[in-house]
Amino acid sequence: MRVLHSMIRVGDLQRSIDFYTKIMGMELLRTNENKEYEYTLAFVGYGDESQGAVIELTYNWGTESYDHGNAFGHIAIGVENVYATCDSIRAAGGNITREPGPVKGGTTEIAFVEDPDGYKLELIQNKNASVGLG
Repeated sequence: MRVLHSMIRVGDLQRSIDFYTKIMGMELLRTNENKEYEYTLAFVGYGDESQGAVIELTYNWGTESYDHGNAFGHIAIGVENVYATCDSIRAAGGNITREPGPVKGGTTEIAFVEDPDGYKLELIQNKNASVGLG
């Protein structure tokens, strides 16, 4: 077994595709439209779906926003240099909501970015991405 994708609902599909491809550097892997049930799916990621998990952007036609509730936290993305990545994201128009630096009480370097629908993306320095927050 393996994780295939995480799905998030978006209010403007093209705006979200632009964010994930132009600002976060992902590729648009595929799209599917269901006219009968009025929704469109777009899958974005850093490589082929057979090699790793991706994000499914779900646009329900006519729905412009969602209540995120308080259960969802964030999607984590490993990066080589969290500082340079934040500089690139900021220069491309992205919203850094937590500047890069060590996590409170630890040494792992992280930052947070917010997508156009308010979902949080945690950027984690790759050298510490799999060792926890210590």
